[in-house]
Amino acid sequence: MALGTRARALCIKQSGQCNAASRSTRFPNLFATRAYASAAVAPTWRPSSALDEWVQREARPISLRQLTFFGRTLTEARLIDSANYCRLELPTRIAHRLRDIQTLPYVVVANPHLAHVYELYLKAFERFRRVAEIRTLDQNDAYCKVLEETLKEHATVIPRLAIGVLEVRGSMRPEETDKFMNTMLRSRISRRVIAEQHLALTETFSSPWHFPQALPTLDPHAEAVGEIFLRCNARSIVEHCGKTTQELVRRAYGAHVTIPEIEIKGHLDATFPYILSHLEYIVGELLRNSIQAVIEQRRYKNSKPPPIEVTICETPQHVIIRISDQGGGIATEVLPHLWSFSKGPRLEKRLENLARVPKLLGTMHEVQVHTPEKHHGTTPAHNNKDTKYGDSSIHQGSLFSLTTRPPDLRLGIGLPMSRVYSEYWAGSLEVHSLEGFGVDAFLQISKLGNKNERVTTRATMDAV
Repeated sequence: MALGTRARALCIKQSGQCNAASRSTRFPNLFATRAYASAAVAPTWRPSSALDEWVQREARPISLRQLTFFGRTLTEARLIDSANYCRLELPTRIAHRLRDIQTLPYVVVANPHLAHVYELYLKAFERFRRVAEIRTLDQNDAYCKVLEETLKEHATVIPRLAIGVLEVRGSMRPEETDKFMNTMLRSRISRRVIAEQHLALTETFSSPWHFPQALPTLDPHAEAVGEIFLRCNARSIVEHCGKTTQELVRRAYGAHVTIPEIEIKGHLDATFPYILSHLEYIVGELLRNSIQAVIEQRRYKNSKPPPIEVTICETPQHVIIRISDQGGGIATEVLPHLWSFSKGPRLEKRLENLARVPKLLGTMHEVQVHTPEKHHGTTPAHNNKDTKYGDSSIHQGSLFSLTTRPPDLRLGIGLPMSRVYSEYWAGSLEVHSLEGFGVDAFLQISKLGNKNERVTTRATMDAV
């Protein structure tokens, strides 16, 4: 098996745990790996009959169009249906990821960071699978509180996973590690989309201005349905992310440094449905990389730096955003490992920086320079106010202590995560480097919103 052993899974299934002698026989490297000799705290393996049952279920992929149509006609019955979809879908998807973790080599699962993620997932699985069928609005309100609490708890998952896969890189092949990381991140995105969309719909339904009896169908010209922004304008997104990133870099490098301008051309009126936080994260990371690369080119220190050129192209099926810079290209030693979570140079520095990031949701808000004006014209209103079920931190991100993220805090996961986000809704992200000159990044987005999410719907061990 690619990611582990069937013997391990069988042992878990039959008895719920493997004794120490059996573990030392199967995984002798555990006791020879000094890195984990004192720090390793393996997860407590429990009887898995409930997990076996949920792993047998198939996840049901969704598309932006389906989520939009469902949310447009928002009645009490629709909201209850949404709650029960979440109630069944979330434990199903978590179960598959738990089984994937269980099939990893023991020395890998014993890593304290991956063990922490496993315990978080197991806790969420046990919590979600025990939720009874939701029949009333009061039951839905109680369920939303559970959803929000779980979302906050899981804000630590990304840095924990990133640190974990770097620390175990000698115990698994890099290809296996990257496959595992991509699967975990896609699944995490899918669960957050489902949960946050339901929370947003519940908030909309409970708003004072929404009267289901008098207005069963939402305004067809409304800007957002739940978390989905119906008419994302590529130009506006680039301008917003560009201003935020320019101000961030200006504060980091100092007022004496000239920040390259961002020139936007092409089909400036192109729009498409998308989850705004996903798009802002991708575009923000790409612009950040380009601006920093240009600034750090010594040949521009005494002259005005060339602009970052953004070209928007609209086709019947897609919108393509090209971001071009003259920042000298990508270093030769970095280029082969551009999309890897576990390979590449400066691994120790990446580990050190990741340790400084206690939480990471993967949103543009986490790297924003804080100003009194939190609202931006392209952001759905519900992202900027308190929700019925607590504060709005689940939408705005929780990395408040590192909102300015200085340039030296290079995590090494920005591009790989951006590709995961772009591919999630059947898009793509490509980067072409011209050594000594610059980089062209191509972000392709499905314009119609009719493509199903790309998520691993079966546990790896069941797919083999």
